[in-house]
Amino acid sequence: MAKAPHVLGMVLAGGEGKRLYPLTRDRCKPAVPFGANYRIIDFALSNLVNGRFLRIAVLTQYKSHSLDRHIAQTWRMSHFFNNYVMTVPAQMRLGRRWFEGSADAILQNLNLIRDEDPDYICVFGADHIYRMDPQQMLEAHMESGAGVTVAGLRVPRAEASRFGVLEPGANGRIARFKEKPSEAPGLADDPEHVFASMGNYVFTTRVLIDAVRADAENRESAHDMGGNIITMLVDAGMASVYDFAQNRVPGATERDRGYWRDVGTLDSYWEANMDLISVHPVFNLYNPEWPTFTGLHSLPPVKFVFDDDERRGVALDSILGAGVIVSGGAVRRSVLSPGVVVHSRAVVEDSVLLDGVDVARDAVVRRAIIDKNVKIPRGARIGVNPAEDRARGFTISDNGIVVIGKDELIQP
Repeated sequence: MAKAPHVLGMVLAGGEGKRLYPLTRDRCKPAVPFGANYRIIDFALSNLVNGRFLRIAVLTQYKSHSLDRHIAQTWRMSHFFNNYVMTVPAQMRLGRRWFEGSADAILQNLNLIRDEDPDYICVFGADHIYRMDPQQMLEAHMESGAGVTVAGLRVPRAEASRFGVLEPGANGRIARFKEKPSEAPGLADDPEHVFASMGNYVFTTRVLIDAVRADAENRESAHDMGGNIITMLVDAGMASVYDFAQNRVPGATERDRGYWRDVGTLDSYWEANMDLISVHPVFNLYNPEWPTFTGLHSLPPVKFVFDDDERRGVALDSILGAGVIVSGGAVRRSVLSPGVVVHSRAVVEDSVLLDGVDVARDAVVRRAIIDKNVKIPRGARIGVNPAEDRARGFTISDNGIVVIGKDELIQP
């Protein structure tokens, strides 16, 4: 029986997430809560762990305390088999400087690779919502004989300018890599689509080490994994593309197969949460064959109270986390995180409420994202009058979603 290849997972979790502000005012993007129970990084880590890649280094940098605490409290692996998920902050191993790009983050942590001595390295991003079996991608990489394999997602040609675009050549190799091109040729088997890079890579270990070292000597480089390392290996004929559409995750439905979202903006974050709540959701959290792992809250079950004509505790087409109390209010098409309380005659619609939000009596919250521990005063109107929301200093997204940051005080 052939020995299984030794694989190290490296998750790039240093993203600042400026476009998610104010959700990233006190935390990095991968630590932002999502889908009532989770953090964004839980999806990348769950994919690796479900794929049986059980040694994972998470490279952190920007406002990492919330992320560090979440991983330390949640992602505990068996020490009997030397499995781990560990956070690795910038340590200034190569001088008094922080990470100067994702490629530099790996360069500064080559000691981890030397200690683990893997055959292959999965370098995954930490800030996308999706399911993927990385074992299938590794097998495709091994069969290709390439130095790196890049996961490619089919997107319409009209959206090519939003992504790094992979142009496939002969034998599955990548002929060209273009960052956010205004025009891109369609695929040979699908002319109206292109391959967008998902930011997930499988490297043969020696190739990655040599590439980041060569990149470090280039003073013109931005030291970016996509724009510099992948471009270098594409030019050398060493990069292949893996079609995400070929990936088959156990338990996936036809509706949610191939789902992938970059939740890099307030609107895309809100939309991805809304994807969870339909009867047949676009992204189905309820897949026991490929679970998304996270920490369990020590909170009581969800509670609904009051069934009077003037106040009735109801929630429809919504997801509610542990400890939520709907006390005579109405919740529709919303995602409520643990510990949220909705009081009598309050209405919450088309919204995402994070941990500990309290919606007082007679308040209305519509098309909003409310961060942790915010108290909505009695009778307040959030998302009802855009001019009023702006006058109160609330953040308004491009598509009109009202966003209130963590612990913000709202005057009655």
